[in-house]
Amino acid sequence: MFGSPHHVLMPAFVTLSGRSVRLEPLSLAVIDDLVAAANEDRSTYAFTRVPAGREEMVSYVEAALAEQAEGRSVPFAIRWLHTDRVVGATRLMNLEYWQGPMPWPPGTKSAVGEVPSVADIGYTWLAASAQGTGVNRESKFLMLSLAFETWQVHRITLKADVRNTRSRAAIEALGAHLDGVRRADSRGADDTVRDTAYYSILGPEWPVVRERLCARLGLVEAA
Repeated sequence: MFGSPHHVLMPAFVTLSGRSVRLEPLSLAVIDDLVAAANEDRSTYAFTRVPAGREEMVSYVEAALAEQAEGRSVPFAIRWLHTDRVVGATRLMNLEYWQGPMPWPPGTKSAVGEVPSVADIGYTWLAASAQGTGVNRESKFLMLSLAFETWQVHRITLKADVRNTRSRAAIEALGAHLDGVRRADSRGADDTVRDTAYYSILGPEWPVVRERLCARLGLVEAA
């Protein structure tokens, strides 16, 4: 399915630049920007858990950085180049490494490999002013490109509260496949028990997904 694996270390810190979006390594330096973005209009976060005050945001960023230090996620701050403002956050997460021997006993945390084999895209939220602008679409494109073209992952998973029709429509517009709905999956942002819609994009599907995204983003592929 893929060529020879890339024998490079997974980047702990990487910046992904696009036409209107730059994904920068998440850090405590952008806490105030994130708080401002998160509080533009909190009514848009009915199904998304987004930190509100500064203390919550610090805890949120510190937890993300702790996961990154373990090689389990790569979190980003989303900078909208149109305004040169940080307008949200997202991450590649739940990174799994299938190279090397199987961990034993089952459940034992294995050593981190060189590059992930599968990943999720999640913890995505945007300031109200950046929603519906294409920022989310380009952010996803940049992360998918990194995952499939540099890491050569086998699968990307995306999830949404089954009631969140807006997020589900955005995921489906990427070309992701609905794998199914897991009932009573987790605690929802509104403190109810939520059902979660699971979507995926597989490695062999990426060229078609990429072509579709390039067209929607107005990008011209080199001949």
